[in-house]
Amino acid sequence: MLVEIADEDARWALLNLETLAARACGAVLDHLGHAPSLFEVSLLACDDARIRTLNAEFRGKDKPTNVLSWPAWDLSADEPGQHPEAPDPGTADDPEFLGDIALAFETCMAEAKTQQKRPEDHVFHLIVHATLHLLGFDHENDMDAVLMEGIEIAILGKVGIANPYDGDGADVTALD
Repeated sequence: MLVEIADEDARWALLNLETLAARACGAVLDHLGHAPSLFEVSLLACDDARIRTLNAEFRGKDKPTNVLSWPAWDLSADEPGQHPEAPDPGTADDPEFLGDIALAFETCMAEAKTQQKRPEDHVFHLIVHATLHLLGFDHENDMDAVLMEGIEIAILGKVGIANPYDGDGADVTALD
């Protein structure tokens, strides 16, 4: 899995974000039956100030958030609760670009602390969540949210991360 990282905040080095992101994106693609080596994602590792600007510009919300994503393609399903269209794979020499993800350091770390999670586990989850958005999944209605959360829970369970939607964990509204 190729993840190109634009590192705007040196604090992300504390988490070995390059490896963490490749693992998270790869886990999503593998879970959905796609060869991770045939896809590429771009990740902006930034701070709250930068993501606040992006959130205001692209979503009209003038506040920081934990993660944002911009899919390269509209793969969304035609009907609520259905799987999106599968992405066309690239090749090992020319992987298919799925889109961009941005993560805000302060918000991610504050959430991990509040939710009493390892920062690596929380960021892994946020990257899984964002990668699913790049692949056309969403949580705009209950049926889509149930599908997306179920996939997230399954992927996280495979790597030993607890269900983030159980108990005091994050909910989907906190993720976007």
